[in-house]
Amino acid sequence: MNAKLFVCTTCRAGEPVVEGQPVPGARLYTHLADQKPDSGLEIVPVECLSACNNGCVVALSAPGRWSYVYGRLTEADAPEILAGAEAYAATSDGLVPWRQRPQIFRKQSLARLPPQEN
Repeated sequence: MNAKLFVCTTCRAGEPVVEGQPVPGARLYTHLADQKPDSGLEIVPVECLSACNNGCVVALSAPGRWSYVYGRLTEADAPEILAGAEAYAATSDGLVPWRQRPQIFRKQSLARLPPQEN
């Protein structure tokens, strides 16, 4: 049961769209995907996570685990995003102890969803 880190590739983070230039969400995805996490974490691009007023947005999900949505992120947050996502992937229930979460995951959580029952 590998965890997935979904990255909104259409997030504009309040920036104007410049023809031929990637938007901030696409740049964040590229930066994260280039990191190659060790934990079996899968980084998945998605068209929209419907949190457009919250800058760049990512979501963490895995079968049988709590899911999370985080916003107001930038490319500079990539190391913390990956550290938090790998800590999440290492859990059996998706609950990373508060003090073990990166600061951006403590302060920039937009939503937490309970696990789906089978």
